[in-house]
Amino acid sequence: MGADLGKFAHLHLHSEYSLLDGACRFDTLFDRCKELGMGAVALTDHGNLFGSLQFYKQARRHGVRPIIGCEVYVSPTGRADRTSRDARRNQHFVLLAENEEGYRNLSRLTSLAYMEGFYYKPRIDKELLAEHGGGLIGLSACLKGVVSDYLVNDDMTGAQRSIDDYVQIFGPGNFYMEIMDHGIDLQKKVNEGILSLAKKNGLPLVATNDCHYLRAEDHSMHDVLLCIQTGKTLDAEKRLRFDVNEFYMKTPEQMIALFGHLNGAIKNTLALAERCDAEIKTNQRLLPNYHPPEGMTQDGYLRELALEGLKRRYHDRHDDPDIRKRFEFELKTIHEMGFDSYFLVVWDFIAFARRRGIPVGPGRGSGAGSIVAYSLAITDIEPLEHGLFFERFLNPERISMPDFDIDFCPERREEVINYVREKYGARNVAQIITFGRMKAKAAVRDVGRVMGLPISDVEKVCKMIP
Repeated sequence: MGADLGKFAHLHLHSEYSLLDGACRFDTLFDRCKELGMGAVALTDHGNLFGSLQFYKQARRHGVRPIIGCEVYVSPTGRADRTSRDARRNQHFVLLAENEEGYRNLSRLTSLAYMEGFYYKPRIDKELLAEHGGGLIGLSACLKGVVSDYLVNDDMTGAQRSIDDYVQIFGPGNFYMEIMDHGIDLQKKVNEGILSLAKKNGLPLVATNDCHYLRAEDHSMHDVLLCIQTGKTLDAEKRLRFDVNEFYMKTPEQMIALFGHLNGAIKNTLALAERCDAEIKTNQRLLPNYHPPEGMTQDGYLRELALEGLKRRYHDRHDDPDIRKRFEFELKTIHEMGFDSYFLVVWDFIAFARRRGIPVGPGRGSGAGSIVAYSLAITDIEPLEHGLFFERFLNPERISMPDFDIDFCPERREEVINYVREKYGARNVAQIITFGRMKAKAAVRDVGRVMGLPISDVEKVCKMIP
Protein backbone atom coordinates (compact mmCIF):
# COMPACT_ATOMS: atom_id res chain seq x y z
CA MET A 1 0.00 0.00 0.00
CA GLY A 2 3.01 2.25 0.47
CA ALA A 3 1.36 4.17 3.35
CA ASP A 4 3.20 5.63 6.34
CA LEU A 5 2.89 3.00 9.05
CA GLY A 6 3.80 5.39 11.87
CA LYS A 7 5.90 4.59 14.94
CA PHE A 8 4.17 1.40 16.08
CA ALA A 9 1.61 -1.18 14.91
CA HIS A 10 -0.72 -3.18 17.15
CA LEU A 11 -0.43 -6.87 16.23
CA HIS A 12 -2.67 -8.40 18.91
CA LEU A 13 -6.28 -7.18 18.87
CA HIS A 14 -9.70 -8.70 19.55
CA SER A 15 -12.80 -7.39 17.83
CA GLU A 16 -16.45 -8.06 18.61
CA TYR A 17 -15.96 -11.38 16.77
CA SER A 18 -14.06 -12.64 19.79
CA LEU A 19 -17.61 -13.15 20.98
CA LEU A 20 -18.50 -11.45 24.28
CA ASP A 21 -14.78 -11.01 24.96
CA GLY A 22 -13.43 -8.50 22.44
CA ALA A 23 -15.03 -5.07 22.21
CA CYS A 24 -13.02 -3.36 19.45
CA ARG A 25 -15.62 -2.47 16.84
CA PHE A 26 -14.61 -1.84 13.25
CA ASP A 27 -16.75 1.28 12.91
CA THR A 28 -14.48 3.06 15.42
CA LEU A 29 -11.24 1.03 15.24
CA PHE A 30 -9.76 2.63 12.14
CA ASP A 31 -10.62 6.16 13.18
CA ARG A 32 -8.73 5.42 16.39
CA CYS A 33 -5.75 4.09 14.41
CA LYS A 34 -5.58 7.28 12.36
CA GLU A 35 -6.05 9.41 15.47
CA LEU A 36 -2.98 7.70 16.99
CA GLY A 37 -0.95 7.95 13.78
CA MET A 38 -0.85 4.20 13.18
CA GLY A 39 -0.98 3.10 9.53
CA ALA A 40 -1.48 -0.63 10.18
CA VAL A 41 -3.30 -2.90 12.60
CA ALA A 42 -3.81 -6.64 12.98
CA LEU A 43 -6.99 -8.57 13.73
CA THR A 44 -6.32 -11.61 15.94
CA ASP A 45 -9.68 -12.86 17.16
CA HIS A 46 -9.87 -15.98 19.30
CA GLY A 47 -9.98 -19.11 17.14
CA ASN A 48 -11.81 -17.64 14.13
CA LEU A 49 -11.67 -15.44 11.04
CA PHE A 50 -15.33 -14.40 11.24
CA GLY A 51 -14.57 -10.70 11.00
CA SER A 52 -11.64 -10.85 8.57
CA LEU A 53 -13.45 -9.78 5.39
CA GLN A 54 -15.29 -6.89 7.05
CA PHE A 55 -12.04 -5.87 8.78
CA TYR A 56 -10.10 -6.02 5.51
CA LYS A 57 -12.59 -3.98 3.51
CA GLN A 58 -13.07 -1.27 6.13
CA ALA A 59 -9.34 -0.95 6.81
CA ARG A 60 -8.60 -0.45 3.11
CA ARG A 61 -11.40 2.09 2.88
CA HIS A 62 -9.81 4.07 5.72
CA GLY A 63 -6.29 3.84 4.29
CA VAL A 64 -5.05 1.57 7.10
CA ARG A 65 -3.08 -1.58 6.25
CA PRO A 66 -5.08 -4.63 7.41
CA ILE A 67 -3.04 -7.49 8.88
CA ILE A 68 -5.11 -10.65 8.91
CA GLY A 69 -4.40 -12.91 11.83
CA CYS A 70 -5.87 -15.15 14.49
CA GLU A 71 -5.08 -16.10 18.07
CA VAL A 72 -5.54 -19.84 17.70
CA TYR A 73 -5.99 -22.45 20.39
CA VAL A 74 -3.26 -25.11 20.24
CA SER A 75 -3.73 -28.45 21.98
CA PRO A 76 -0.45 -29.44 23.66
CA THR A 77 -1.43 -33.10 23.41
CA GLY A 78 -3.10 -33.25 19.96
CA ARG A 79 -6.32 -32.03 18.36
CA ALA A 80 -7.93 -35.50 18.58
CA ASP A 81 -7.43 -35.74 22.37
CA ARG A 82 -10.71 -35.49 24.24
CA THR A 83 -9.99 -37.81 27.16
CA SER A 84 -6.63 -37.01 28.77
CA ARG A 85 -6.16 -34.85 31.83
CA ASP A 86 -4.82 -32.08 29.62
CA ALA A 87 -7.50 -32.36 26.91
CA ARG A 88 -9.05 -29.01 27.91
CA ARG A 89 -5.71 -27.27 28.35
CA ASN A 90 -5.28 -25.01 25.34
CA GLN A 91 -2.27 -22.83 24.63
CA HIS A 92 -2.67 -19.58 22.69
CA PHE A 93 -0.65 -18.79 19.58
CA VAL A 94 -0.89 -15.76 17.28
CA LEU A 95 -0.70 -16.34 13.54
CA LEU A 96 -0.32 -13.50 11.02
CA ALA A 97 -0.83 -13.99 7.28
CA GLU A 98 2.18 -12.66 5.36
CA ASN A 99 0.73 -13.24 1.90
CA GLU A 100 -2.06 -15.00 0.02
CA GLU A 101 -0.61 -18.43 0.80
CA GLY A 102 -0.66 -17.51 4.48
CA TYR A 103 -4.26 -16.33 4.34
CA ARG A 104 -5.31 -19.57 2.65
CA ASN A 105 -3.45 -21.63 5.25
CA LEU A 106 -4.92 -19.59 8.09
CA SER A 107 -8.39 -20.18 6.66
CA ARG A 108 -7.63 -23.89 6.41
CA LEU A 109 -6.31 -24.09 9.98
CA THR A 110 -9.27 -22.29 11.54
CA SER A 111 -11.67 -24.51 9.59
CA LEU A 112 -9.90 -27.70 10.66
CA ALA A 113 -9.90 -26.42 14.25
CA TYR A 114 -13.70 -26.58 14.19
CA MET A 115 -14.10 -29.68 12.02
CA GLU A 116 -11.40 -31.91 13.54
CA GLY A 117 -10.22 -30.37 16.77
CA PHE A 118 -13.25 -28.88 18.46
CA TYR A 119 -13.45 -29.70 22.17
CA TYR A 120 -14.87 -26.78 24.16
CA LYS A 121 -12.71 -24.59 21.88
CA PRO A 122 -11.74 -24.90 18.19
CA ARG A 123 -8.24 -26.43 18.48
CA ILE A 124 -5.33 -27.10 16.18
CA ASP A 125 -2.02 -28.81 16.97
CA LYS A 126 1.62 -28.75 15.88
CA GLU A 127 0.97 -31.40 13.24
CA LEU A 128 -1.53 -29.14 11.45
CA LEU A 129 0.79 -26.15 11.79
CA ALA A 130 3.60 -28.12 10.16
CA GLU A 131 1.30 -29.04 7.25
CA HIS A 132 -0.23 -25.58 6.77
CA GLY A 133 2.39 -23.15 8.07
CA GLY A 134 3.47 -21.67 4.74
CA GLY A 135 3.11 -17.89 4.47
CA LEU A 136 2.39 -17.55 8.20
CA ILE A 137 4.30 -15.74 10.94
CA GLY A 138 3.95 -16.99 14.52
CA LEU A 139 3.96 -14.92 17.71
CA SER A 140 4.21 -16.59 21.11
CA ALA A 141 1.05 -14.84 22.43
CA CYS A 142 -0.06 -13.96 25.96
CA LEU A 143 0.25 -15.50 29.44
CA LYS A 144 -1.57 -18.54 28.08
CA GLY A 145 0.77 -18.68 25.09
CA VAL A 146 2.81 -21.59 23.80
CA VAL A 147 5.90 -20.43 25.72
CA SER A 148 4.43 -18.44 28.63
CA ASP A 149 2.22 -21.37 29.65
CA TYR A 150 5.38 -23.23 30.71
CA LEU A 151 7.07 -20.19 32.25
CA VAL A 152 4.05 -19.58 34.47
CA ASN A 153 4.73 -23.02 35.98
CA ASP A 154 8.53 -22.51 36.14
CA ASP A 155 9.04 -25.13 33.45
CA MET A 156 12.01 -23.78 31.48
CA THR A 157 12.58 -27.17 29.87
CA GLY A 158 9.05 -27.25 28.49
CA ALA A 159 9.36 -23.65 27.28
CA GLN A 160 12.61 -24.43 25.45
CA ARG A 161 11.11 -27.57 23.91
CA SER A 162 8.14 -25.54 22.69
CA ILE A 163 10.45 -22.93 21.14
CA ASP A 164 12.45 -25.64 19.38
CA ASP A 165 9.24 -27.06 17.89
CA TYR A 166 7.92 -23.73 16.60
CA VAL A 167 11.27 -22.61 15.19
CA GLN A 168 11.42 -25.89 13.28
CA ILE A 169 7.83 -25.49 12.02
CA PHE A 170 8.08 -21.86 10.90
CA GLY A 171 11.75 -21.52 10.03
CA PRO A 172 14.18 -18.66 10.71
CA GLY A 173 12.65 -15.19 10.89
CA ASN A 174 9.06 -16.42 11.09
CA PHE A 175 8.72 -17.02 14.84
CA TYR A 176 8.72 -14.07 17.25
CA MET A 177 8.75 -13.92 21.02
CA GLU A 178 5.82 -11.73 22.00
CA ILE A 179 6.30 -9.49 25.02
CA MET A 180 3.52 -7.69 26.89
CA ASP A 181 3.22 -5.57 30.01
CA HIS A 182 -0.22 -5.01 31.50
CA GLY A 183 1.09 -4.32 35.00
CA ILE A 184 0.37 -7.87 36.14
CA ASP A 185 2.87 -9.35 38.64
CA LEU A 186 2.84 -12.75 36.97
CA GLN A 187 3.61 -11.12 33.63
CA LYS A 188 6.76 -9.53 35.01
CA LYS A 189 8.02 -12.97 36.03
CA VAL A 190 7.14 -14.45 32.63
CA ASN A 191 8.78 -11.57 30.76
CA GLU A 192 12.10 -12.36 32.43
CA GLY A 193 11.87 -15.85 30.98
CA ILE A 194 10.79 -14.52 27.56
CA LEU A 195 13.79 -12.17 27.39
CA SER A 196 16.19 -14.87 28.55
CA LEU A 197 14.93 -17.45 26.05
CA ALA A 198 14.82 -14.93 23.17
CA LYS A 199 18.48 -14.05 23.79
CA LYS A 200 19.53 -17.68 24.23
CA ASN A 201 17.81 -18.77 20.98
CA GLY A 202 18.56 -15.66 18.93
CA LEU A 203 14.85 -14.98 18.43
CA PRO A 204 13.40 -11.54 17.62
CA LEU A 205 11.14 -9.78 20.11
CA VAL A 206 7.88 -8.05 19.23
CA ALA A 207 6.01 -5.78 21.62
CA THR A 208 2.23 -6.12 21.76
CA ASN A 209 -0.68 -5.10 23.92
CA ASP A 210 -3.58 -7.52 24.27
CA CYS A 211 -6.23 -5.10 22.98
CA HIS A 212 -9.77 -6.06 24.00
CA TYR A 213 -11.21 -2.55 23.88
CA LEU A 214 -10.17 0.74 22.30
CA ARG A 215 -9.86 3.22 25.14
CA ALA A 216 -8.97 2.99 28.83
CA GLU A 217 -12.41 4.31 29.79
CA ASP A 218 -14.01 1.30 28.05
CA HIS A 219 -12.77 -1.02 30.82
CA SER A 220 -16.02 -1.03 32.82
CA MET A 221 -18.07 -1.67 29.67
CA HIS A 222 -15.81 -4.60 28.83
CA ASP A 223 -16.20 -5.97 32.36
CA VAL A 224 -19.97 -6.02 31.85
CA LEU A 225 -19.44 -7.86 28.56
CA LEU A 226 -17.39 -10.55 30.33
CA CYS A 227 -20.20 -11.00 32.88
CA ILE A 228 -22.73 -11.46 30.07
CA GLN A 229 -20.43 -14.08 28.51
CA THR A 230 -20.00 -16.06 31.73
CA GLY A 231 -23.53 -15.61 33.11
CA LYS A 232 -22.27 -13.79 36.23
CA THR A 233 -23.11 -10.52 37.95
CA LEU A 234 -20.66 -7.69 38.60
CA ASP A 235 -20.66 -8.36 42.36
CA ALA A 236 -19.90 -12.09 42.00
CA GLU A 237 -16.71 -12.94 43.87
CA LYS A 238 -15.53 -15.77 41.65
CA ARG A 239 -15.79 -14.74 38.03
CA LEU A 240 -13.67 -14.00 34.99
CA ARG A 241 -12.35 -10.45 35.19
CA PHE A 242 -9.48 -8.34 33.87
CA ASP A 243 -8.11 -7.01 37.14
CA VAL A 244 -6.12 -4.22 35.50
CA ASN A 245 -7.27 -1.53 33.09
CA GLU A 246 -4.50 -2.06 30.52
CA PHE A 247 -6.14 -4.10 27.76
CA TYR A 248 -6.85 -1.20 25.44
CA MET A 249 -5.29 0.19 22.27
CA LYS A 250 -2.36 2.09 23.72
CA THR A 251 -0.69 4.96 21.94
CA PRO A 252 2.66 4.46 20.16
CA GLU A 253 4.23 6.67 22.84
CA GLN A 254 2.91 4.43 25.62
CA MET A 255 4.23 1.32 23.89
CA ILE A 256 7.63 2.94 23.27
CA ALA A 257 7.80 3.95 26.95
CA LEU A 258 7.20 0.33 27.93
CA PHE A 259 9.41 -1.45 25.40
CA GLY A 260 11.58 1.13 23.62
CA HIS A 261 14.65 -0.05 25.59
CA LEU A 262 14.33 -3.61 24.23
CA ASN A 263 16.24 -4.11 21.01
CA GLY A 264 13.84 -4.50 18.07
CA ALA A 265 10.64 -4.90 20.10
CA ILE A 266 9.02 -1.75 18.68
CA LYS A 267 10.69 -1.70 15.25
CA ASN A 268 9.66 -5.31 14.64
CA THR A 269 5.98 -4.34 14.85
CA LEU A 270 6.53 -2.10 11.83
CA ALA A 271 8.71 -4.67 10.06
CA LEU A 272 5.97 -7.27 10.43
CA ALA A 273 3.31 -4.78 9.33
CA GLU A 274 5.39 -4.13 6.21
CA ARG A 275 5.78 -7.87 5.54
CA CYS A 276 2.15 -8.77 6.05
CA ASP A 277 0.28 -7.80 2.92
CA ALA A 278 -2.19 -10.62 2.38
CA GLU A 279 -4.97 -9.75 -0.03
CA ILE A 280 -8.48 -11.14 0.24
CA LYS A 281 -9.63 -11.47 -3.33
CA THR A 282 -13.32 -10.78 -3.79
CA ASN A 283 -15.65 -11.22 -6.78
CA GLN A 284 -13.91 -14.43 -7.75
CA ARG A 285 -15.86 -17.07 -9.64
CA LEU A 286 -15.10 -20.05 -7.44
CA LEU A 287 -17.86 -22.26 -8.80
CA PRO A 288 -18.15 -26.04 -9.09
CA ASN A 289 -17.87 -27.24 -12.67
CA TYR A 290 -20.95 -28.98 -14.11
CA HIS A 291 -20.09 -31.84 -16.47
CA PRO A 292 -22.70 -32.12 -19.26
CA PRO A 293 -23.41 -35.40 -21.10
CA GLU A 294 -20.54 -36.64 -23.25
CA GLY A 295 -20.16 -34.74 -26.50
CA MET A 296 -22.04 -31.67 -25.28
CA THR A 297 -20.81 -28.28 -24.12
CA GLN A 298 -22.19 -26.55 -21.05
CA ASP A 299 -23.89 -23.82 -23.07
CA GLY A 300 -25.28 -26.36 -25.53
CA TYR A 301 -26.73 -28.51 -22.76
CA LEU A 302 -28.15 -25.46 -20.98
CA ARG A 303 -29.84 -24.36 -24.23
CA GLU A 304 -31.32 -27.83 -24.75
CA LEU A 305 -32.72 -28.05 -21.22
CA ALA A 306 -34.05 -24.49 -21.32
CA LEU A 307 -35.77 -25.02 -24.71
CA GLU A 308 -37.50 -28.14 -23.40
CA GLY A 309 -38.65 -26.17 -20.37
CA LEU A 310 -39.76 -23.22 -22.48
CA LYS A 311 -42.10 -25.49 -24.47
CA ARG A 312 -43.36 -27.09 -21.27
CA ARG A 313 -44.02 -23.75 -19.57
CA TYR A 314 -45.53 -21.82 -22.49
CA HIS A 315 -47.02 -24.65 -24.58
CA ASP A 316 -48.13 -23.24 -27.94
CA ARG A 317 -46.82 -19.76 -27.03
CA HIS A 318 -43.18 -20.83 -26.83
CA ASP A 319 -42.49 -19.34 -30.31
CA ASP A 320 -44.00 -15.97 -29.41
CA PRO A 321 -41.48 -13.32 -30.68
CA ASP A 322 -41.37 -11.43 -27.37
CA ILE A 323 -40.80 -14.60 -25.37
CA ARG A 324 -38.10 -15.91 -27.74
CA LYS A 325 -36.33 -12.56 -27.92
CA ARG A 326 -36.09 -12.38 -24.15
CA PHE A 327 -35.10 -16.07 -23.95
CA GLU A 328 -32.25 -15.69 -26.48
CA PHE A 329 -31.02 -12.49 -24.87
CA GLU A 330 -30.79 -14.18 -21.48
CA LEU A 331 -28.97 -17.26 -22.83
CA LYS A 332 -26.48 -15.02 -24.66
CA THR A 333 -25.85 -12.94 -21.52
CA ILE A 334 -25.48 -16.03 -19.31
CA HIS A 335 -22.92 -17.51 -21.70
CA GLU A 336 -20.93 -14.32 -22.25
CA MET A 337 -20.70 -13.70 -18.51
CA GLY A 338 -19.53 -17.28 -17.90
CA PHE A 339 -22.46 -18.55 -15.86
CA ASP A 340 -23.61 -21.57 -17.90
CA SER A 341 -22.22 -23.94 -15.26
CA TYR A 342 -23.85 -21.97 -12.44
CA PHE A 343 -27.32 -22.30 -13.98
CA LEU A 344 -26.76 -26.02 -14.60
CA VAL A 345 -25.65 -26.66 -11.02
CA VAL A 346 -28.69 -24.87 -9.58
CA TRP A 347 -31.00 -26.66 -12.04
CA ASP A 348 -29.39 -29.97 -11.07
CA PHE A 349 -29.99 -29.85 -7.32
CA ILE A 350 -33.49 -28.38 -7.70
CA ALA A 351 -34.35 -31.16 -10.17
CA PHE A 352 -33.02 -33.67 -7.61
CA ALA A 353 -35.30 -32.21 -4.93
CA ARG A 354 -38.34 -32.37 -7.19
CA ARG A 355 -37.58 -36.00 -8.15
CA ARG A 356 -37.44 -36.88 -4.47
CA GLY A 357 -40.65 -35.03 -3.64
CA ILE A 358 -38.85 -32.46 -1.49
CA PRO A 359 -40.90 -29.23 -1.45
CA VAL A 360 -39.13 -26.33 -3.21
CA GLY A 361 -40.14 -22.69 -2.94
CA PRO A 362 -41.23 -20.64 -5.99
CA GLY A 363 -38.13 -18.43 -5.87
CA ARG A 364 -37.34 -15.08 -4.28
CA GLY A 365 -35.26 -12.06 -5.19
CA SER A 366 -33.93 -10.88 -8.51
CA GLY A 367 -33.57 -14.43 -9.89
CA ALA A 368 -37.33 -14.47 -10.42
CA GLY A 369 -36.76 -12.06 -13.31
CA SER A 370 -35.11 -14.74 -15.48
CA ILE A 371 -37.17 -16.51 -18.14
CA VAL A 372 -34.39 -19.11 -18.47
CA ALA A 373 -34.66 -19.84 -14.73
CA TYR A 374 -38.45 -20.12 -15.14
CA SER A 375 -38.00 -22.52 -18.07
CA LEU A 376 -35.59 -24.67 -16.03
CA ALA A 377 -38.10 -24.77 -13.12
CA ILE A 378 -35.56 -23.05 -10.88
CA THR A 379 -38.30 -20.50 -10.26
CA ASP A 380 -42.08 -20.75 -10.60
CA ILE A 381 -42.82 -17.08 -11.29
CA GLU A 382 -43.45 -16.07 -14.89
CA PRO A 383 -41.33 -12.90 -15.32
CA LEU A 384 -43.01 -11.32 -18.37
CA GLU A 385 -46.47 -11.40 -16.84
CA HIS A 386 -45.20 -9.66 -13.72
CA GLY A 387 -42.95 -7.17 -15.53
CA LEU A 388 -39.73 -8.48 -13.92
CA PHE A 389 -36.35 -7.44 -15.35
CA PHE A 390 -33.54 -9.91 -16.05
CA GLU A 391 -30.97 -7.12 -15.74
CA ARG A 392 -31.57 -6.91 -11.99
CA PHE A 393 -30.24 -10.46 -11.81
CA LEU A 394 -27.48 -10.44 -14.44
CA ASN A 395 -26.11 -7.31 -16.02
CA PRO A 396 -23.02 -7.27 -18.27
CA GLU A 397 -22.32 -3.67 -17.26
CA ARG A 398 -22.22 -4.55 -13.56
CA ILE A 399 -20.29 -7.80 -13.21
CA SER A 400 -21.37 -9.57 -10.03
CA MET A 401 -22.27 -13.09 -9.01
CA PRO A 402 -25.87 -14.13 -9.63
CA ASP A 403 -27.73 -15.27 -6.56
CA PHE A 404 -30.77 -17.53 -6.57
CA ASP A 405 -32.71 -17.45 -3.30
CA ILE A 406 -34.15 -20.95 -2.99
CA ASP A 407 -36.24 -22.35 -0.14
CA PHE A 408 -36.39 -26.07 0.63
CA CYS A 409 -38.52 -27.93 3.14
CA PRO A 410 -36.60 -27.57 6.45
CA GLU A 411 -37.29 -31.20 7.38
CA ARG A 412 -35.66 -32.55 4.19
CA ARG A 413 -33.22 -29.78 3.28
CA GLU A 414 -30.29 -31.90 4.48
CA GLU A 415 -30.98 -34.41 1.67
CA VAL A 416 -30.36 -31.70 -0.91
CA ILE A 417 -27.19 -30.54 0.86
CA ASN A 418 -25.86 -34.12 1.00
CA TYR A 419 -26.61 -34.58 -2.71
CA VAL A 420 -24.61 -31.45 -3.58
CA ARG A 421 -21.74 -32.55 -1.32
CA GLU A 422 -21.57 -35.97 -2.91
CA LYS A 423 -21.80 -34.72 -6.50
CA TYR A 424 -19.63 -31.61 -6.36
CA GLY A 425 -17.32 -32.47 -3.46
CA ALA A 426 -17.57 -31.56 0.21
CA ARG A 427 -14.79 -28.96 -0.19
CA ASN A 428 -16.96 -27.06 -2.68
CA VAL A 429 -20.00 -26.81 -0.41
CA ALA A 430 -20.40 -24.55 2.61
CA GLN A 431 -23.22 -23.24 4.73
CA ILE A 432 -23.21 -19.58 5.65
CA ILE A 433 -23.01 -18.36 9.22
CA THR A 434 -25.49 -15.90 10.69
CA PHE A 435 -24.49 -13.66 13.58
CA GLY A 436 -27.10 -12.57 16.05
CA ARG A 437 -26.64 -9.05 17.35
CA MET A 438 -27.63 -7.69 20.73
CA LYS A 439 -30.23 -5.07 19.90
CA ALA A 440 -31.17 -2.33 22.34
CA LYS A 441 -33.81 -4.13 24.43
CA ALA A 442 -31.83 -7.37 24.72
CA ALA A 443 -28.70 -5.42 25.66
CA VAL A 444 -30.54 -3.47 28.35
CA ARG A 445 -31.94 -6.69 29.84
CA ASP A 446 -28.51 -8.34 29.87
CA VAL A 447 -26.79 -5.31 31.39
CA GLY A 448 -29.56 -4.92 33.96
CA ARG A 449 -29.15 -8.56 35.03
CA VAL A 450 -25.36 -8.22 35.27
CA MET A 451 -25.70 -5.08 37.41
CA GLY A 452 -28.24 -6.77 39.68
CA LEU A 453 -30.97 -4.21 38.99
CA PRO A 454 -34.62 -5.03 39.79
CA ILE A 455 -36.33 -6.67 36.82
CA SER A 456 -39.25 -4.24 37.07
CA ASP A 457 -36.91 -1.26 36.62
CA VAL A 458 -35.17 -2.91 33.67
CA GLU A 459 -38.49 -3.61 31.98
CA LYS A 460 -39.59 0.00 32.44
CA VAL A 461 -36.51 1.10 30.53
CA CYS A 462 -37.10 -1.50 27.82
CA LYS A 463 -40.66 -0.27 27.28
CA MET A 464 -39.29 3.21 26.62
CA ILE A 465 -37.18 1.93 23.70
CA PRO A 466 -39.02 2.16 20.34
